[in-house]
Amino acid sequence: MLFKYKSIDNTGANKEGEIDAPNRDIAISGLQRRGLVVISINEENEKKSIFDISFFEKVKMKDIVILSRQISTLFEAQVSALKAFTMLSVNTENKLLGHKLTQIGDDLQAGVSISGALAKHPDVFSDFYVNMVKVGEETGKLNQTFAHLAEYLDRQYALTSKTRNALIYPAFVILTFFVVMTLMFTIVIPKLSAIILDSGQDPPFFTKIVIGVSNLFVHYGFFALIFLVLLGIWVWRLSSTSRGKVYLDNLRLSAPAIGNLYKKLYLSRITDNLNTMLSSGVPIVRAIDITGDVVGSLVYKDLLADVADGVKSGLSLSSAFEKHPEQIPGILVQMVQVGEETGSLGNILKTLTDFYAREVDGAVDTLVGLIEPVMIVVLGLGVGILLVSILMPIYNMAGSIS
Repeated sequence: MLFKYKSIDNTGANKEGEIDAPNRDIAISGLQRRGLVVISINEENEKKSIFDISFFEKVKMKDIVILSRQISTLFEAQVSALKAFTMLSVNTENKLLGHKLTQIGDDLQAGVSISGALAKHPDVFSDFYVNMVKVGEETGKLNQTFAHLAEYLDRQYALTSKTRNALIYPAFVILTFFVVMTLMFTIVIPKLSAIILDSGQDPPFFTKIVIGVSNLFVHYGFFALIFLVLLGIWVWRLSSTSRGKVYLDNLRLSAPAIGNLYKKLYLSRITDNLNTMLSSGVPIVRAIDITGDVVGSLVYKDLLADVADGVKSGLSLSSAFEKHPEQIPGILVQMVQVGEETGSLGNILKTLTDFYAREVDGAVDTLVGLIEPVMIVVLGLGVGILLVSILMPIYNMAGSIS
């Protein structure tokens, strides 16, 4: 809650401002700790508008990685949590993150724990992040916890960025292909086909097909554009529903080449999350539940919920995984089983994380290596066939005239 207050400081000067706190009593307590005498304090409803700072700026994963490393360093230097968050709120380049850190600092001053203060900003700090910090508070190893979080987020950021960037180039080439074809059919082909038709010659069969497609684009292209817009709206609305998200997620996982890439990416996230949380002392069922929330796939989230239920009922982690052979490969089940039997599950999960990270790297490199030449060839053939279908009759006509 946001409270607006009026107060007097120890010099007798009037001070006004805002403080974020869970309730009125904690807000007053926080102000008194600052040496202020509270005159009045009232809850203020935050008004959101399109001019709100969050509309223009977002907190990226890279910002959280840097923040975690800075907090770890400050804690190692024996800097208090309140002072650390206050310093970082002033020095951070991201204004939205700086605003969040200021609110966290106010909460800490009001007596809220670090994990409790972070939990009030789920749009920036995930459930996974908050629980890791909570474990760090309980074990007294906050500096190590933030260092582990920075390393984990750094790995996930690098892996996700490489996968996303690898798909940008094919998408750009495909878009370029459709733009070039559209321009050919609507601008170039009609002008050339007019020359052929005015000559009175009977054009070849393939030329007739190209001219017919061109006429469709020219006369009915607007309706095709409307259809594409409606299709885009339908997909957007579908992706906003739970059933639609699951359907699109299944579609992505079953797509040729790309599906295998996403599967390895999700498996890498699962093993990395479990390894990070289990090594930090988070109970296994809680670790599985949190991993489901941050894995980024509804299919695997439902799978992990079923795995958590299995573990609660007395199954081992490997046995619970074994019930899902389509999403969880046999090698992962066997490795987890070995880890459980030898008491080295953490090391096994780390090995699996490294393995799937390399698999994602290899799959990305292979995908880019295959798509690039294929797209260039398809683009060249498409344009070439169109030009040949139109230019050959023109050359034949020129030859007959000469």
